[in-house]
Amino acid sequence: MSVKYFVLLSLLFLSASLASDGDTQNEYRHCLDECVQVTCPTPLDASLRLLHWNCPENCRYTCMQSITDEAQERGLPIYQYYGKWPFYRVLGIQEPASVLFSIGNGLVHLYYFFLLRKKIPTNYHLKTSLLLYPCVGMNAWLWSTIFHGRDVHWTELMDYFSAFSLVLYSLFFALIRVFQVQKHSTRLLGLLFLCGYLSHIIYLSAISFDYVYNMYVNVTVGVLQVVVWVYWYITQTKRSYAYLAVISGVGVSVAMCLELFDFPPLWRVFDAHSLWHFATIPLTIIWYKFLLADMWFENQNEKVALLPA
Repeated sequence: MSVKYFVLLSLLFLSASLASDGDTQNEYRHCLDECVQVTCPTPLDASLRLLHWNCPENCRYTCMQSITDEAQERGLPIYQYYGKWPFYRVLGIQEPASVLFSIGNGLVHLYYFFLLRKKIPTNYHLKTSLLLYPCVGMNAWLWSTIFHGRDVHWTELMDYFSAFSLVLYSLFFALIRVFQVQKHSTRLLGLLFLCGYLSHIIYLSAISFDYVYNMYVNVTVGVLQVVVWVYWYITQTKRSYAYLAVISGVGVSVAMCLELFDFPPLWRVFDAHSLWHFATIPLTIIWYKFLLADMWFENQNEKVALLPA
């Protein structure tokens, strides 16, 4: 079960903070104006230039941190700036914890790609679909890593588009696995899903990047996937591993609740969103254990069916 699709639900809570208090305060605006006038265009460090920071953006970071330092010393509230908490930057990386945990999720998908390729029998009817799963997952977490490393418009788009690809593919796989869709029908269903995916990203990129619409689409597709797997679990009597699919789905839902507690980052490194990314790592492992167990069970049944009566 995909552990990426709930990430966009956080937009529901993020929208309330987009008009952040920090970047509208006079103290911050004065600091920013003075910094730009005094320090720009002073050359930036190589690590900042590598990630395409410019001088005004660096001034934003410097002023945000200095004001946050003062607020902590005086016991005052910590504010968001431009919709984000004041994270410590590491070598130009804006959200190092989310980057680290996104890499961790991607590595899980990479590991299980090679394991699936080794374990799946050549004649298993879902071999191609199973191998595509970690590929889509790796792509999604790659762009999550890039986006959290450097938040600009195009990295944001790629993060959301790749996240939705994993959401949609997860539902596609659930349908063809649970309802035993035949090969020809699988291709038609895949084409339908591809058209839906392209329509979604074209709308967001060419017409309107509507955060609320995007969030509702992702959550709706994600919930449908959970419903499909819960239905399948209820109907099983001989598969002792079936509970793993439910644990993965319920675990994602529980971990997603971290997004409800949008607190200032601990040590200016770990916020609720980064901890959510951390929680998805073991849940992804559980999901792949389910896929491997299910593949083995299905393959054994196919062998039994081929035996002479």
